[in-house]
Amino acid sequence: MMRAMNSLDELVTRAGGACELCADGTDLAPVDVSQAPGAGAETALLACANCRAQLAETSDVNHWRCLTTSMWSEVPAVQVLAFRTLSSLATDAPWAAELLEQLYLEDNVRAWAEAGLTSTQAEPAAVHRDSNGAILETGDTVTLIKDLDVKGANFVAKRGTAVRGIALVADNPEHIEGRVNGTRIVILTQYVRKQK
Repeated sequence: MMRAMNSLDELVTRAGGACELCADGTDLAPVDVSQAPGAGAETALLACANCRAQLAETSDVNHWRCLTTSMWSEVPAVQVLAFRTLSSLATDAPWAAELLEQLYLEDNVRAWAEAGLTSTQAEPAAVHRDSNGAILETGDTVTLIKDLDVKGANFVAKRGTAVRGIALVADNPEHIEGRVNGTRIVILTQYVRKQK
């Protein structure tokens, strides 16, 4: 029968004496990853004081760039906490949304990770990208890279036309909205390039 790994000595041994999130070796303590599945799961990880403080109240979003490495840990508790943290940051930090898209979790680990999310975190915001892969945000200006026949309005939106102050379509990362010739239209992101 497996037992939960929760003693400090076992965690320190597993983590190699460093924080399992950022690799800092000072002021280490266990962190319980809540809402873990059944008995026998490794439900804790070892974290430094800085990571524990950030988990309590995230004030330094860039601190979590350390997850770029630690999210690939083989320890399910680390994977779960990385997923939850990136999910909470994805709306405001494009780099976190990119990491979240890359993160692969086994089905049982994903279920555990999602069980601990609040309803606002459970569905990460769709990431809108232009034809070159640049992340688009509300209010950006984009340039059309192709002539587009606007259905329902008798005109063609010409290549090179600037569309200012775009709006993102929340439930579809392939669509944005913007005004062309005074008409609000839906544009596929594959036909635009973000202006710098």
